[in-house]
Order: sequence, then structure tokens, then C-alpha cells
Amino acid sequence: MSHLPTADASVAPRSLPAPELAAPAPDPGPVARSVAPDLARGMLLLFIASANVWGYLWSDAGWLDAGGRPAGGSSLDHLVDGVVAFVVDSRSKPMFAILYGFGLATMAARLAARGADRRTTRGVLARRSGVLIALGLAHAALLFAGDILAPYGATGLVALAFVHRSRATLVRWFVVAYVLSMTAGAIAVLGAFDSSSGAGDDPGAAAAVADPATLGYLATVGERLVTVATATSLFTVSLMFVPHVVVGILLARAGWLTRPAEHRRRLGQVAVAAGVVNVVGGLPYALAVAQVWHPGGTTLGVAELVHHVAGDVMGLGYVCLFGWLAAVWGERARGGVLSAVAATGERSLTAYLLQSVMFAPLLSAWGLGLGGRIGTAQAAVLAVGVWLVTVLVAVALHRAGRRGPFEVLVRRLAYGRTGAAGSVPVTRVGTRRGAVPADGSTTTG
Repeated sequence: MSHLPTADASVAPRSLPAPELAAPAPDPGPVARSVAPDLARGMLLLFIASANVWGYLWSDAGWLDAGGRPAGGSSLDHLVDGVVAFVVDSRSKPMFAILYGFGLATMAARLAARGADRRTTRGVLARRSGVLIALGLAHAALLFAGDILAPYGATGLVALAFVHRSRATLVRWFVVAYVLSMTAGAIAVLGAFDSSSGAGDDPGAAAAVADPATLGYLATVGERLVTVATATSLFTVSLMFVPHVVVGILLARAGWLTRPAEHRRRLGQVAVAAGVVNVVGGLPYALAVAQVWHPGGTTLGVAELVHHVAGDVMGLGYVCLFGWLAAVWGERARGGVLSAVAATGERSLTAYLLQSVMFAPLLSAWGLGLGGRIGTAQAAVLAVGVWLVTVLVAVALHRAGRRGPFEVLVRRLAYGRTGAAGSVPVTRVGTRRGAVPADGSTTTG
């Protein structure tokens, strides 16, 4: 993530005074919505499903040190675990955060283009972040302890301090936040491995953990809520996702995703470089997760830290990869299967929450309890199936000319009844007009 895109001079906010009036500018007419961000979001949701599904699983044998999967899996389970660790783990969250930063910058630019001053813009972004926090806490309490909406919403509040700042200021935020977050991460990871040999090696330790099968739904509500509230606080204090949000803002200003054809070569270069970094930095830990390599505690902790750093780079690499693919495919990216994936990306908040609506009752002990009876390989297949269901739902909404219900909710609460941003008609070739707001606002932006 050391390669930061340079913003176009036409969009850099460095020396331009903020407009004094918030009156809407004349409607510029239909604008074309870039397919690259939505394509990236749609595929990201598959990564998220694959990363989240094993969090619902449990085993009487405890959990493995490397990767935290349930112990006692088959060779196929271990193979799938290694592949998911290499491709998805610690990669989907950075990618999600980069796209979230991209969305913040895009919304700010759209609001400014319609005459909103910076105070009005920050108010809209603050309300939107607050809604995400509330929605994330509700999501956690009701369904999933691994919610990411609340941490991203809190990070969005932090981003208000720099969303309008110059590139030089953004780079300083990136450096300080990355050093702080990696220091905090190193203390947490190495401290955990130094103090415990892991539940997978100690049956007594595994027995000390509450058996999920003995807990009813109401008993787990408070537990999930405390888990996410604690994680949100720690992620916010350590500025964990701020570096990725900064990169997303810079990508938006540079136009890499809104005009991918103009940046095709650079997008491809970053994607290839990130892939190399991922192999070098991510493969050792993936082999440990696959139970092919069995390092000691400290060595495993270092391998996990390197894996996280490589994941930060690969998160950017994935974003650039899908931007490059959108440039290569051109108009083909607006039809067929790719159009379905993009439609899912347009409704990423609804699709993300719908995953939990399906996973939780199927896998949790308070539901059908499949999480205690299937392995990670079967769970991976389930994740793909759940993602496909969300794609079908998104396509149905797209054909009906409707946005996702949670996108509509967040937008209404963020903009309020005053309609600070107005609404610019959107045209995507081969799609219905007016299905998506021009500011590109979705879960990830």
C-alpha cells in the first residue's frame, strides 16, 4: 500500500475555497456510473462470505492456532482453509475499507458539485457514519459478532478530519495511522501467541470456552454486542482502517476507478505487484493454516503479521485488478454475468446483511446448528451458494428499477428531508435509468 495514486489537479481540494452557499446547482443531466467500483464490490461480497462463514463454526476439539479454524478437520478442510487464508483472509477487510474511502470521497465530490459547502458535506457524511454504526451494532446483536459496519462507520467519523484535506496531509495521515495500527496489531498478535499455546493444543483450554451448543439465542445477543462494541472501540483508537480509507480517497481523486480506461496500465501494474507481494508475504502463513507447515508460537505470530501486511497490499491489488478488468472488458462489463455482479455491488449493504440473515439461522446453535456439524470445506461451498442468492436478489431488484432497501434507508437518514445532495439521474449502458444515486453511495461507498 506504499504506492499512493496522484490526484488529478481538477479534483484536489487543496487551495479552492469552500462555496458559501448550499443551494443546488442546475441539474447537469444524466451521468454515467462507472462499473469498476460496483464490479469490485460485487466480487468483494463473495470474499466476505468466504471469510465470515467459518466464524459460525465450532468444534468440541477446540480451535487451531493458525487461522483459528475448528480443530479436527479433514485434509480437504485444511486445503480449503489454506486457499481461503491466501486469497481472502486479511484481504477482504482492507479492500472493503478502500472502497469505503472511495465512496466517502465520491459523495463529498458530488455534494460539492451540487453547491453544498464543506460543513453541509461533513454533516451528511457524519450522519451516514452514525447510521452505519447503529446498523452495525444491531446487526451484531441480532445475527453476527463479526460485523464490520460499526468499525467502518466509526472510521468514517475519523475521516471527517481529512476528507477535504490536501494530498500531502492525507499521506501524513496514512503514515501515522499505519504505524499506529501495525504496532497495535503486533502487540496483540505476538502477545496472544506468547501467552497461550492455543485451544487446539490444550483440550482443557478448549473446555474452558463456553460451548456454543449450550447457549440460547438471547444469551448470545449481549455477547455479540459486547464483542463488536469492543472491536469497534479498539479499531477506532488504533486507526486500524484509516490507512485504507486514505488510499480510497486518493483513488477517487485520481479517477482510477471512475475512469479506469485512462489508468489501465497503472491499474494492471499495481495489481501484478500486489500479487507478487501476496505470494511472498502471504504464502507462509497460508501453509501454516493448511497444516502443511507447523511453526512455533513466535514464528507463527510473525508469519501472521507479515500475512496481514501482505493483505493490506493485496486489498489494494484486488481493487486495482477489478478496475483493470473493467477497463479491459469495456462495454462487456455492463452485460451478462458481469452486470449481475455489478448489480450486487450497487446494493452491497443489502447483500452483506442478507448473508447474515442466511448464515446465522443455518449455522448457529440457536438455529439449525449446522456450524457444529460441517467442516470448513462444506462451509466454503455454502458461502458461494449464499453469495449467489444475494446476486439473484440484486438482479431482481435491478430489473425492477429499485435500489436495495438498506441503501435507501441509509441514504434517507444521511441526507435527511432537506435533500442536501439532490439526485442526479444515472445512466448505465444496458441498465434501467435512475436505479442508483449519482453519488454512488452504497455500503462501501
